[in-house]
Amino acid sequence: FSMTSEDAAPKVGRTEKMGLFGAISYIIGNIVGSGIFITPATIVTLEGSVGLSLIVWVLSAFIATLGAFCYVELGTSIRKSGADFAYLCYVKWYPIAFAFMCTGCIIIYPATLAIQADTFSEYVFKGVNITLESDTQLYFAKKLTGFSLVWFLLFLNFFSLKTIVSRFNIVASIAKIAATGLVIGTGFYFLIFQGMTQNIADPFKGTTFAIGSFVSALFSGLYSYDGWDILNFGAEEIENPKRTMPLAIIFGMTFIALLYFLVNLSYFIIVPIPNFTDSIAQTFGEMTLGSFQFLIPVFVALLLIGSLNSTMFSASRYLQAAAKQGHLPSCISCINPLSDSPRVALLVHVLLAMGISFAGDLNQLINYVSFSQWSQRGCTMAALLYIRFTHKPVHPERIRTFILMPILFCLLCCTLVVVTIVDSFDVSVVGIGIVLAGFIFFFLFIFEKSLPAIPAYRENSQKLNEMVTIWSQIIFNVMPELDYGEEEEESSNLNKIHPEVPSIQGSFSCEDDVKRRPSALSNATQSTNSSTRF
Repeated sequence: FSMTSEDAAPKVGRTEKMGLFGAISYIIGNIVGSGIFITPATIVTLEGSVGLSLIVWVLSAFIATLGAFCYVELGTSIRKSGADFAYLCYVKWYPIAFAFMCTGCIIIYPATLAIQADTFSEYVFKGVNITLESDTQLYFAKKLTGFSLVWFLLFLNFFSLKTIVSRFNIVASIAKIAATGLVIGTGFYFLIFQGMTQNIADPFKGTTFAIGSFVSALFSGLYSYDGWDILNFGAEEIENPKRTMPLAIIFGMTFIALLYFLVNLSYFIIVPIPNFTDSIAQTFGEMTLGSFQFLIPVFVALLLIGSLNSTMFSASRYLQAAAKQGHLPSCISCINPLSDSPRVALLVHVLLAMGISFAGDLNQLINYVSFSQWSQRGCTMAALLYIRFTHKPVHPERIRTFILMPILFCLLCCTLVVVTIVDSFDVSVVGIGIVLAGFIFFFLFIFEKSLPAIPAYRENSQKLNEMVTIWSQIIFNVMPELDYGEEEEESSNLNKIHPEVPSIQGSFSCEDDVKRRPSALSNATQSTNSSTRF
């Protein structure tokens, strides 16, 4: 069938909106995960003392909260899903946006989902005490257990965001609070009623301060706080962003910072520093809970369900935002008109995660490319400063942070990236290579003066994209949601309502934008008579 560009997906309204409690639950659900049960051992090994380790946790919370408030300004100024990708595209830094999108969508998010699924299986098998005859059987049994949970969450995300998934995430967040609450309650019971103070009596004993180790410990702490930008990935699905986003950040980040501090203090009360390992939660349970130590792996497994759901939410919105801009096949931009679920993007993300779960040491793989996340955030802060200093039109109901906040956060991001490259260039070079590969792919397949300039290539890519989009619509009951030239249209509307906002020179139509930014597989669906055929 045929539909004009005026009737295309921008009119497919976002009918399901996330409220304040749903937003807070997504922040808690995305941040509180396996990191709080793994990272403490790394930090205390690098710093050597209770006091300095707790300082690292507090400083990590400050940096994460600072970044979160900077992203609130972006989320309320540019109300598009996709977070960093959407903001970099808004200022037309398309090659940079595409390069970082490749790293995130192909490596970081699928690997994160795979790690969370594998960790969930490990704790389930520990909690239930399942054993099998051979290691091969045990390996595949754990894989299938993790995949089963992923497919169940995929099924939930295929349907109503507000009615099912958002409420499910609230329940998962409560489970996380219960899991960490068990650790905190147990630790403080032994502190208050058993008088166990020997491990924290001299908090700075054994401190081994060095700039390199301190930065490495800070990276570990920031990894545990990673996920504070989740609301920006689904900005179009948030009810009243000007109110919801800042309140969710204030309540969510304050609660998580306090939670992490108390959990680590509980660990230090019970477990001597030499006994800290990556399975610190299990060690804690063995030393305190006796025959009830099985509760720790059970609660951690429940905690990870919410983390999996949040990762799936943010990664699918990232993919969908890239497809809306014409950087990926247009079928990935499709959403269900009733539930607003990006079903194709969800499926692509899950399939990538299942494939990459067999790639070996996934934690090492994430270390290779994690610095690119901070590079991307530095570029995003540069984009925010560019918007502020050039007075680029944004949404009238925006929140403006103090100008020193994005400047400070940009400097922090750059510092973390530079230190990582200088100290661990052999690790960083892999991430640099993936980002450079993204640049090459952009200039080959998306830049209008390369392959898309060849008529035969453009025609065949049009046909392929059209066919895949048609079948996606039929199979998944979805409609494409394209976003060509939408920035300028929104800016023009803002100028009519708020004349103080400067106008953009040289506005252009949807068709003109496609001609300037053709994509190998997705932009070609725009025909010469300004109609879109799927």
